[in-house]
Parts: sequence; C-alpha cells; structure tokens
Amino acid sequence: MLAAYAARLSPDSPLDALEVGERPEPVDRENWTTVEVRAASLNHHDLWSLRGVGLREEQLPMILGTDAAGVTPDGAEVIVHGVIGADGHGVGPRERRTLLSEKYPGTLARYVSVPTANLLPKPPELTFEEAACLGTAWLTAYRMLFTVAGLTPGQSVLVQGAGGGVASAAIRLGAAAGLDVTATSRSGVKRERALALGAHHAIEPGARIHARVDAVIESVGQATWAHSVRSLKPGGIIAVCGATSGDAPPAELTRVFFQELTVRGVTMGTRDELAALAAFCAHTDVRPVIDTTFPLTDAATGLARMAAGEQVGKIVIRP
Repeated sequence: MLAAYAARLSPDSPLDALEVGERPEPVDRENWTTVEVRAASLNHHDLWSLRGVGLREEQLPMILGTDAAGVTPDGAEVIVHGVIGADGHGVGPRERRTLLSEKYPGTLARYVSVPTANLLPKPPELTFEEAACLGTAWLTAYRMLFTVAGLTPGQSVLVQGAGGGVASAAIRLGAAAGLDVTATSRSGVKRERALALGAHHAIEPGARIHARVDAVIESVGQATWAHSVRSLKPGGIIAVCGATSGDAPPAELTRVFFQELTVRGVTMGTRDELAALAAFCAHTDVRPVIDTTFPLTDAATGLARMAAGEQVGKIVIRP
C-alpha cells in the first residue's frame, strides 16, 4: 500500500527523512481493526518524528500520522483516536501510552490498524476531511479549554500563535462556547483570519492585551512564554501543549508563585473527550479549519507548508 514514512532520521532537515512509497498492509490481529483511510491530517508531531524525536533507528521505517477518518471492513464510518495504550484496550494493561506513528504505524497510508476500542462513529454531519482533523489538534484544544482550564461562557482566553492547528481550533471552539478570545500572530493576514474565526481581539505577539485573561493556550513556547505569564489574571492557568519555537524560556517563577498561577501540560485527550468534541461539532456550525488538501503522493508539499508556518488551520492528506 502507498504510505508516507520516516525512512531515516534527519534532525536538521526533517523533510530529507521522508519517503512516499509502498509499505506492507496491516496484518489482522485480535482486538484490532484495519481502517481504510479516507482522510488524514498533518501535525507538528510528524515533523518531530522525522527529526528523530520519539523514534529510534531500529523502529524505521515508520509510517507517519496520528489522525484519520475512514471506513471499517463492515462499512462503518469511523474516527480514529490516536492514543494507544492509555487504557489497555487491545494492547495490554501495562503498555505505556504512545501515539500512532511512535510504536505502531500511523495514518498517512491507505490503511491503518488500531485497537478496535480506539474507533468511534463518525457523525454523518462531518466530512471525512473534517473528522480527520479532530484527533490531535482539535482534541488537544478542546481538552485545554474545557477540561484543564475549565473555562465557561463569559471568561477570557489568550491563544498564542493563531496560525497553528491547535490555536485555530482553540479560537473557533472558544468563540463558539462564549469565551472572550484574544489571539496573537506575527502575520497580519493570520490576525485577520483569527478575527474571522471568532476571536474578539487579534494582536502581535508580546503586545499589551486589553485585559488580563483567565487562561492562556500555549503551543509556541520560548517566543511567547513571558507574554503568556504576564497576561494572566492572578490564579489563572496556562495550558501548554507544545513549544514550536523552543522549550527553554526563562521560567518567570517569581510571577508564577506570586500570582499563584497554574501551568498544566496537555497531550491529546481521551476517547470520551473526542466523542464529546465530535458531537459538539455535529450539533453546531463549528467545523475544523482546513487550510489545504493534498494527495498522499504529495505529502512532502503539505509537510513543507507546515514546517514553514504558512498554514492557517489543518493540512489534510487524502490517500
């Protein structure tokens, strides 16, 4: 079957490690289901994998991709939950948590095999492309906003880096849930796009915000960390899911303890949260923001667009 995979590791030039070619189809195994992938979406996790973060040479070649929507052998339309091992279904209770494409082959392929418990029905209101965007970025944003930060209508949130998948999801979900959303971006075009997605304010990174916020959605890291800490109300929370600009900023510990701030890490979310997110989208007009769509044969172009930070929303791959 055709697949996009890490053939080698290239820390400084990740796209040099990518190949698109034939790989063996999944082998049937107990408590697992093989899904015919109709759409998959890209994440920065794919670029980190090509760099060698979370992968070792002996695991190669490894098919990339954590998110997908597709069809099971009995014709059911499903969304794939890409977290493997968190609850033991299909892999044994002692297996540590991993994401698809770390230990088990990922979704950038014609077929992907996952524990059957990791599948949930695709709402008919969502296209395969929309459903394929929910599993990582949108699920992470949903968990950050509503589970970790516990935000409710009328509260305020600062979303750093408006172009990314998590950030655009947080803007759209936050606005739909009645939050006062402020977004940041270096790009005037992306600030305008953030306003179109529902943000009430769009500013340059580091600029003074109109009022301190209840929570910050942080996926940028080093470049925005000080601004995130200083933008919070006393007792506020920073939900962190990534560090695309680097992970070694000054900790701002004096402000953290004096203002009694909370910093909480987030990686993906649970199957139940993914089901709740899919239902939320199905019963509202909220849909994942799709930047561009590429065939699997052109996966390198999609990854290059993401690596350059040119996208606003999700990049979708169609096998």
